[in-house]
Amino acid sequence: MDSLISASARALAAGDPLGALKRVALRDDPPALALRGIAMAQLGEHPRARDLLRQAARAFGTHEAQARARCVVAEAEVALAMRDLGGSPRPLLEAADTLQAHGDTANATQARLIAARRLLRIGRLDEAAAAMDAMATAPTAGDLPPALRAMADLTLAELALRSLHIAAASAALDRAQEAAEQAHVPALLAEVAQARAVLDQPAARRVGAGVDQPQRLSDVADLLASGALVVDACRRCVGVGGGPSTTDAGVWQPLARRPILFALVCALAQAWPGDAEREALIAQAFRTRHPDDTHRARLRVEVGRLRALLRPLARVEATARGFALQPLDARPVVVLAPPIDGEQAALLALLSDGAAWFTSALALATDASQRTVQRALAELEAQGRVRSIGRARAQRWLAPPLSGFTTILLLPAALPIA
Repeated sequence: MDSLISASARALAAGDPLGALKRVALRDDPPALALRGIAMAQLGEHPRARDLLRQAARAFGTHEAQARARCVVAEAEVALAMRDLGGSPRPLLEAADTLQAHGDTANATQARLIAARRLLRIGRLDEAAAAMDAMATAPTAGDLPPALRAMADLTLAELALRSLHIAAASAALDRAQEAAEQAHVPALLAEVAQARAVLDQPAARRVGAGVDQPQRLSDVADLLASGALVVDACRRCVGVGGGPSTTDAGVWQPLARRPILFALVCALAQAWPGDAEREALIAQAFRTRHPDDTHRARLRVEVGRLRALLRPLARVEATARGFALQPLDARPVVVLAPPIDGEQAALLALLSDGAAWFTSALALATDASQRTVQRALAELEAQGRVRSIGRARAQRWLAPPLSGFTTILLLPAALPIA
């Protein structure tokens, strides 16, 4: 490796992409193409970075497996930054194995870390946790460069935040802060500060009986561990117990795919300890202001289904005016509302990270069809809440950052229900 390539690589490692480009901007040999691609990625020119990295991978010979694997890893990181989350992770994991076989532990760990971060983006928390555990138990886990340790701890912090393990998240952020200071990379320090701010921002609202009280992530965690019957409008579920500070898994019923039942239980919970009128329940569940006998008959059917679903948690009793929710064991009832309302809240939460998302990636993350996501994005665009860049297959979507609160609970699989 010549001196210019070495100097460019050192500049990239220190977070100086312009300094790296000064040394290799006019060169077209494979190592220079790869370094130029990484520099362009650090500058935010992701499409150009991907083109350069693909050129470099093709230019390296078949006998240069390690160099080609490094290009695959760099391209995967660019794809993650571009929110291009489709495709198989197999090439990335094969590249990690190749790098490990050549003794390149740092880049092999980087590849596995990218794979874990991709799993986080699409809400597969259990798989991401397993990947991070495998990295933590590797023999060389303690010998990683400071910048890589900072990224690993940031990933662990995000995983802990989305599982509402606040103490673990805080400890991971402390380790990430220390590693980022050792690495002397300003972008890493800024990312740690941004992640730490999530702990102090409102993440949900406690509503009901004329109360609308902001809740931080720690407050939500305490509420889940309090034994109250929680109707969680962030994750569309209802249940008791199972908070991060308890060993009890609790009893939870997911209702994300049963919107009518969820609308009914929300209305009943907000009316607790009183009852909800039949007309109000019909209006909220069926979205009509002029109910007739067919709506009242349908309400009785849906309430019967809700009774069966909530049997381990509560009773739904008929009253003169309508229906009332009666939790078992005289538990209090709490309604957690998201910090932003609307059916497209999950899409806005994903887009609020400031990155441009492909429609296919949004569909993958929200577990919805692309057509459903396209319709939702069209509605949001008509309201001026999102905008698109590019056309056809290159079209991506952006939204302004949502300041003043965190959208952690609105992200896919924000807290596994077990």
